[in-house]
Amino acid sequence: MRIALKIAKWLAGLAVVGLVGLAAWLYFAPPAMIRVAAGYSAKIVCSSVFVAGRNAADVLQADVQAPGHPILKLINVVVDESAGTVSAGLFGLFGKGLAVDRTGFGCAAVPDGDLASAQVTDIAIQPPAPLPDEIWPEGNRVEPSQAPGIAAILDDPAMTGPGMRAVVVVRDGRIVGERYGDGFSAETPLLGWSIAKSVTAAIIGTLVKEGRMDVNRRGLFEGWTDDGRAEISVADLMAMSGGLEFNENYGDVTDVTRMLYLEPDMAGFAAAKPLVRPVGTTFSYSSGTTVLLSRLWQDAVGDPDQALIWPREALFGPLGMVSAVMETDARGTFVGSSYMYATARDWARFGQFLAQDGVWNGEELLPPDFVAWMREPAPASEGEFGRGQVWLHGPVAGTPRGEDPDAGFNLPDDAFWLLGHDGQSVAIVPSKRLVVVRLGLTPSKLGYKPQVLLEALAKGTE
Repeated sequence: MRIALKIAKWLAGLAVVGLVGLAAWLYFAPPAMIRVAAGYSAKIVCSSVFVAGRNAADVLQADVQAPGHPILKLINVVVDESAGTVSAGLFGLFGKGLAVDRTGFGCAAVPDGDLASAQVTDIAIQPPAPLPDEIWPEGNRVEPSQAPGIAAILDDPAMTGPGMRAVVVVRDGRIVGERYGDGFSAETPLLGWSIAKSVTAAIIGTLVKEGRMDVNRRGLFEGWTDDGRAEISVADLMAMSGGLEFNENYGDVTDVTRMLYLEPDMAGFAAAKPLVRPVGTTFSYSSGTTVLLSRLWQDAVGDPDQALIWPREALFGPLGMVSAVMETDARGTFVGSSYMYATARDWARFGQFLAQDGVWNGEELLPPDFVAWMREPAPASEGEFGRGQVWLHGPVAGTPRGEDPDAGFNLPDDAFWLLGHDGQSVAIVPSKRLVVVRLGLTPSKLGYKPQVLLEALAKGTE
């Protein structure tokens, strides 16, 4: 009996030592997957609270845990409103995720914990002046729709899709219909995810117009001059055919999740990637590529502080996008691949701007034919992607690889798309004078395609 008790005590002691050792390992050297989960949770909650004004607990449950990796269900967050920070960790202890709000520039993930370096500028950012009390887009007032059939389409859940948070329909430059999900409104800034890539292309267009950028320029980064990367042009990056190594798969520790949640200098991480394909020959969708484009246009502006306010002065301000917030990484590079918040009406303003070929209130903000160039098929993409960070087909959402995602839908030939993760889309149809914004939390596994909504609206607004 005494021997059995001694063995039991020995085993219990061994288990305690093992648990302490495991806890120490998780605390001091957590696996990358836990760090990504903690960093992602901190960043999404931070932006949703400080930019979008949402409740942290609701965001953690609905946006982070419900649709995501199982490990996210074990992540706890702490919001410090006075400091403007959100910390996150596995059981609240492991992973050390941290994000900080910088007034006017949204939140940044701070994977190295260096909050001082994450304060990107000392300049005071003045809030944008409110819009006048005029009809959208000059103001933010929307008249009741007189378009027949629009209400019936927007009230059909099969049309707007599961997880819909906002739909705005623009016809002839006016909003003719809009709907919002529970808890969301016309005043709620919403994350566009990769719709931001198209905004990045437009920002580059503003600098091309001023002669500060040339899409044919090569020799883009220090360290690229001694190998094949010297041949990569801005246009190659815009068309996602630079040939750089980058794994865009989500749900694990890959290049894209490592860049977004483990790297304080995202552009440095992306620029260090080797060339793995001949330049211009292969289409490879890459958020790292768009972050490189952000770094290039910021460098083209010159003064770092001036670069930080360039999107507001050159694009958002003229368009009246007063809610728009484009976020930077912890070292001040705009995450133009993924992180921009705006209300659905302001996303619609951007879509209408592209529908008008880069002209707003009679002023050319982009070079003539720049939007037409953006829409030209990128040679390596087999007709899927435009030269300027836009899609020429709607979302795949379950379409078998190699098949047309628009098959079965009767869509106008000139339709093009701005698309983002988890169901974000802006469809632009110049021939119909139609822009359709659809935002939500709709993972592609649900199979929803906004093509069904666009088809009905294009037909219903004839």
